[in-house]
Amino acid sequence: MATQDLWQEYQRSRDPRLRQELILAHLPLVKYLAGRLAVRVPACLGQEDLESCGILGLIEAVEKYDPSQGTSFTGYAYHRIRGAMLDEIRRLNWVPRGTWQKLQRLTESRQRLEREYDGAAIPEEVLAAEAGITPAELQRIRRQMAQGTLISLDEAAAGAEGESFSWGEVLPDPGSPDPLALLEEAEARELLARAVEELPERDRLVLALYYQEGLTLKEIGRVLDVSESRVCQLHGRAIARLREKLGGMLLVGHPER
Repeated sequence: MATQDLWQEYQRSRDPRLRQELILAHLPLVKYLAGRLAVRVPACLGQEDLESCGILGLIEAVEKYDPSQGTSFTGYAYHRIRGAMLDEIRRLNWVPRGTWQKLQRLTESRQRLEREYDGAAIPEEVLAAEAGITPAELQRIRRQMAQGTLISLDEAAAGAEGESFSWGEVLPDPGSPDPLALLEEAEARELLARAVEELPERDRLVLALYYQEGLTLKEIGRVLDVSESRVCQLHGRAIARLREKLGGMLLVGHPER
């Protein structure tokens, strides 16, 4: 089916199969624009990333194109696809626009001088002059780009003793528990268990029924065959004794107090 007939049929039926055909037919335009823009993007964004964004722009163009407006689809899609790619570049590029423009001039100047110097080191003052900036600006741009460089967390690195690791392995996980807090919690639990073991049996029973079994004071009274108010007294006495035991243990563990 000719492209014009395809468009007419798609406008009439909105058939997903025809939509897919139109998208596939114009993928070369996406690849062309991605290739043109790939030389001007940050290092963290490759041509494949641009093509992915461009395909989204192409899909939007196919869905919104209206042949009755008299414009060609290629011209309409060109701006949609290129706009989607530029939006992604702007989203990922946190370098200020002025600095980015200077960096572009710096890159172009370096490429020209590399041919002239034929592999030899290019003096910084020569490179800065060629790019129309001062040596101090050159250093500042380099620092900004170094700070903005993205590193993959899966990228391998070598340790001081030659061992291999990935950056993701050495970054702290904010969602993971603090090892020191876990240790302190374990020690506190151990201390509490020791203190409970030193309480009289009746106190241990009241605390176990209340905190471990989840019984109410009334229910504990039925188990012990005493009134609810008596259970409240037993609970208060057990807590007081437990607090006294814990205080003594802490003093023994920290004599300087």
